[in-house]
Amino acid sequence: MNSSPSTANRSIWDEIQCQAVAAAKAEPIMTAWLHEAVLTHANFANSLSHLIATATKGSRNDQALIRQTAERVYCDDPSLIETAIRDLHAPIERDPACSGPLHVLLYFKGYIALQAHRISNRLWKRRQSDFAKKLHSCITHALHVSIHPSATIGDSLFIDHGTGVTVGENVIIDEGVSMLQEVTLSSLLDGSVGAPRIGRGVLLSAGATVLGDVEIGDFAKIGAGSLVLTSVPSGYTAVGVPARLVGRTSNPRPALSMEQSLP
Repeated sequence: MNSSPSTANRSIWDEIQCQAVAAAKAEPIMTAWLHEAVLTHANFANSLSHLIATATKGSRNDQALIRQTAERVYCDDPSLIETAIRDLHAPIERDPACSGPLHVLLYFKGYIALQAHRISNRLWKRRQSDFAKKLHSCITHALHVSIHPSATIGDSLFIDHGTGVTVGENVIIDEGVSMLQEVTLSSLLDGSVGAPRIGRGVLLSAGATVLGDVEIGDFAKIGAGSLVLTSVPSGYTAVGVPARLVGRTSNPRPALSMEQSLP
């Protein structure tokens, strides 16, 4: 029988706390910080709200407001915490250097930037656009990961490294996508309408740029440093500037394998 969402929530939180206790014991110099980040919190939502707020590096008052807002959003919509848990599992499953959920929560800035976006996106949908843009601006400045509040992002996105990632207005990313540093997804600046749509399980390699009203099909792969200006069919690899198709992906699930080789 599958665990209920609330059971899964408690399970991952228990694991995170156990790892935090072990880390504090192994490195006593980390104890105060681990207590502040994890061990003093009653649940995963509160810890995550705290980490999002502190990541903004704002004033004490600004951080308190962001933390309270995040906690309120999670209380109003517990499904966002279930999404955060699925996001947490993505780097654990795809990054061999990841040692577990505490590692992701504390040290993967792409993960925190993504969870901050999910809060700003919910505020955007509530027509609290100024607060949404404020949170977006703070996270962009502090973490160098810019995800516009209007962007629609499915579960289990893995942002590896994160620095320089830009996801523009109205971009759509389906579930199970992996992207590396310096990826840019944005509308064209020539006045044309439309933003990129990224399908399920796509791998966007380091420095890949996708511009305009184009669709990247499910389980496609975009090579490092490529510039994509036209749609890419499902299951194909595109590389180059401008990008061209070079055959089908060598692995049917490129976002899971994180395989960087080309056909």
